[in-house]
Amino acid sequence: MTEDRPIRIARGKRVTIADLAREAGVSVATVDRVLNVRLPVREETAQRVHAAAHAIGYHAAGLIKQRLQQHLPHYKLGFILRKPAHDFYQDFARNIEESVSMAKSFHGLPIIEFAQSHLPRDLLPLLKDLGSRCQAIAMVAADHPKITASVEELKAKGIPVFSLLSDFADGVREGYIGLNNSKVGRTAAWVFSKAAKRPGKVVFVGSHRFQAHATRETAFRAYFRENAPKFEVLDPLVNLDERQLTYEKLLDLMQREPELVGFYMAGGGIEGAISALREEGSGQDLVAIVSEMTPQSRGALADDILTMAVGTPMRRLCQELIMAMERAIKAGVAESPGQTFLPFDIYLPENI
Repeated sequence: MTEDRPIRIARGKRVTIADLAREAGVSVATVDRVLNVRLPVREETAQRVHAAAHAIGYHAAGLIKQRLQQHLPHYKLGFILRKPAHDFYQDFARNIEESVSMAKSFHGLPIIEFAQSHLPRDLLPLLKDLGSRCQAIAMVAADHPKITASVEELKAKGIPVFSLLSDFADGVREGYIGLNNSKVGRTAAWVFSKAAKRPGKVVFVGSHRFQAHATRETAFRAYFRENAPKFEVLDPLVNLDERQLTYEKLLDLMQREPELVGFYMAGGGIEGAISALREEGSGQDLVAIVSEMTPQSRGALADDILTMAVGTPMRRLCQELIMAMERAIKAGVAESPGQTFLPFDIYLPENI
């Protein structure tokens, strides 16, 4: 039995087919078949040859990859995100493109659109356009009857639609991929109750149309009601995920509520919250919990302005999503749409 170790090629020496065969643990004839597509080779074996070629710098590694992909199906995948100028959604788009490019069982072309708002008038034209060009779609959207009707039309045509981050069109969409928002809400409340220096008034900040926000708010309130009744949870502060609105409303609340001990922010507008905290929150010992890790939230955590950020594991989400989209294209739309819950990341000032 030969020892399983990488082949070392002398510097300056041209890597040969024999070197590649030894590295991949196959015969020279098998490598030849992979290179020239002479006879069928098992996909697992061909992938091993390609990995070995890449590892030892074989000059035809690119050709091997091309040959491997020659007979793969081609899929156009549509994605609708939000806020094109926002760091979070730019990172989301990059992870989508990377995950599609890494798919081994199909050629994928990601078509990524950014909606200007969560309103149906901005989302529906994008959804209709992608539905005419793509075999599967994934989107970030509010839960709205018009969105549900459009998703139902696409499903009838055999085009699966996935909800991302916040669920919508329950029972109609192909699947939800994101965090368990009930657990996120309760976790935020638990941390809040432990971090607060004193009992007092707490406010939930979010939007009124996204199901994720509604679920988190319900769970957030439920935890305080069950386990920390000395805290008073105020009516939610609706910020529509907008920076300026968040800044103005939080600044006003900090100035007029002396018993305020902090807030939990479930969505966008983080920059406005951080500005309000820097301007008015100094010395108040406010607990401030936000969603997602961005350059702004990272900086505020480092400055001890924020208490915690709850993050989505974006790379894993995109990998799970691309696999789910491929399965749906191959198997057809599901009779029983499902949910994929991902573990969430917790960022604190001491672990960033």
